[in-house]
Amino acid sequence: MLNATQRRSEKDGALDPEACLDEVDRLVRSPHLSGSEALCKLLHFLAHHALDSPTEHIKEYEIATQVFGRPPDFDPQADSGVRVQMARLRTKLAEYYLSDGASDAIQVEVPKGGYSLSFRRRIIETDAPAPGKEVRKPTAQPESIPIRRSRAIMVVALLWALTIAGSIAYIAFRRPRSIDRLNNQAAQAVSPVLRTFWGPFLLGSEPPFVVFSNAEFVGNPITGMRYYNRTRDSGNSISEHYTGIGEVMGVEELEGLFLHFGRQFQIKRGGLFTLDDARTNNLIFVGSPTENLTLGEIPENSGFAFKQIQVGQDWTQAVIDLRPRPGESANYLPTPETQPMQVDYAVITLAHGLDRSRWTLILAGASTVGTQAAVDFACDPDSVKDILRRLEISPGSDMKPFEALLRVKVANDVPLTSELVKLRRTE
Repeated sequence: MLNATQRRSEKDGALDPEACLDEVDRLVRSPHLSGSEALCKLLHFLAHHALDSPTEHIKEYEIATQVFGRPPDFDPQADSGVRVQMARLRTKLAEYYLSDGASDAIQVEVPKGGYSLSFRRRIIETDAPAPGKEVRKPTAQPESIPIRRSRAIMVVALLWALTIAGSIAYIAFRRPRSIDRLNNQAAQAVSPVLRTFWGPFLLGSEPPFVVFSNAEFVGNPITGMRYYNRTRDSGNSISEHYTGIGEVMGVEELEGLFLHFGRQFQIKRGGLFTLDDARTNNLIFVGSPTENLTLGEIPENSGFAFKQIQVGQDWTQAVIDLRPRPGESANYLPTPETQPMQVDYAVITLAHGLDRSRWTLILAGASTVGTQAAVDFACDPDSVKDILRRLEISPGSDMKPFEALLRVKVANDVPLTSELVKLRRTE
């Protein structure tokens, strides 16, 4: 990732500051941001701070008082407004670059775990999309598993470009070597709690696999789509080009985190995952087993399961605790599908792989929104610090297998806050 403040001349390979500001102007004029004065003001403030003050780390207090007009006695512990707006901005940036900004030469990002904005040059795939595979959202609801509203499933050009012809993309290789040098410097400043939590995936010479869910569909965006039913549908009609927006944003967030670690990972869609991968690599699954069906091929001891439950006349994707303690609830139900989502649930599970020298991390929500929240939680220093404290793991120590259940507060299909409902060691 290239921080725009680390700039030299264009001939040295750095980004031009004026080009960076032009990209910011494109963003604020886009439908994704133009309707929010607060987000536009925040984006301009962060961009100019990045360009004008390259060595200064921006603080939450500065944003609160200078952008949102909070009083001098602003207390971030009592007022989460800045964090909420930053989460909204990250969401809008990701959505823009998956749609209107898909061909932009520069990408604006705010990496998780801080407030510093950065710019990077993008490598754009020039191949024209195949007929009938334009970026559009499906219109029909599936027969067996409900798809929640418009954000639930979409064609993901970004991730599909990384997996063309079944190949594996090495994300770090997409960037110039000068960026890698910056990443190695930035890695030294990564929070110790994040380095501890992600430690199992930072060791060894082989980068881990990130496996994102992509369910099997039949139909097309024009006539309608539904989940593939092997008892009635031909295997020749399957489309595997769809995944949730939460999974997309989750992979993007993991990419930013690993770049800060100065590390890389390999990416695979669930449909190409094999047991050989599980035997020889550390694995990070993004998406629930409902749509990441290959998770079912890996024997593991998770105490949480995802299951369709009927509530009155409605069906909802719930998280089931298979090992509740006396007096604890076993069923955790998100907001019913027929209502605007306000609550979702997600699971974070760290376990040994098929080979006990390997590790598997599962970041999965009952919906694509919950999946995004699970990734957010695992990339947030304060959240990870809470996990380590409750598990009695000191920063710098070895991680232990565990499983956690999150309750996610949602507004406008965006995860706002997540709280730990259950956390337990599994070994």
